[in-house]
Amino acid sequence: MQPVRLYAEEFGGAPHGASPRTVVLLSSIATTLETWRNQAPALAETHRVIALDHLGHGRSPRSQAAPGETTVDDLAANVLATLDGLGVERFSLVGLSLGGALAQYLAATSPRVERAVFCSTAAFLGGPQRWVERTNIARSEGMAALADDMVANWFTATYRAEHPDIVSWVREMIRGIDAEGFAQNGDALAGWDFASRLGEITCPVLTIAGAGDPSTGPEQLAEIASGVAGPVESVVVTPGSHQLALENPEPCTAALVEFLA
Repeated sequence: MQPVRLYAEEFGGAPHGASPRTVVLLSSIATTLETWRNQAPALAETHRVIALDHLGHGRSPRSQAAPGETTVDDLAANVLATLDGLGVERFSLVGLSLGGALAQYLAATSPRVERAVFCSTAAFLGGPQRWVERTNIARSEGMAALADDMVANWFTATYRAEHPDIVSWVREMIRGIDAEGFAQNGDALAGWDFASRLGEITCPVLTIAGAGDPSTGPEQLAEIASGVAGPVESVVVTPGSHQLALENPEPCTAALVEFLA
């Protein structure tokens, strides 16, 4: 399948006239690159920061793939093609949820990856049992039918009560995602099971888990940490659920800045 060029936004420049290292930010399914708004400015002080919208998300187009055809390999090829177009050779990756799955795949398969951060993700994200139902709902009923359940799982109850503005903003973001674009990414996650290949990851790795994440919490990130072959650092953020970069940004940002320094 021909790779799709994704929408990208860049932050930062060359500190002190040097060529900056590059870090690529990959968000969760059903969100846009705007969810990195708390981390991008801090990382841009020392890096060329490139945040991408996933296939069919935000300002990235969907592909021409038929339902059920899209794979994680296709999504990773989109990322690499986009970085090629931006003149990026080597880079570090920060991926959350779907972005974390892509970061695992790219860290294992591309020698261009220098360091990788896996946040709120897992080596297995539920398979067809979880994703076929969701992609069917998106295709038949639209994203509004999924939005409330997503925000309930993505943020702790306390955060939802105390920050209704952020939760509402994310809910509207979900509702605005192209339904077929979401479904194409869901098709890829339906076939995602990387546990047996974690040992192919040899670059330095940081895992970040939310203590209150019901689906990709500390246990899932510990599985990744124990499976990779390269050096690993691990952080558990409390409080926090799935969308850690938004719910508890300060420790997430600090961990990223230290690891990527």
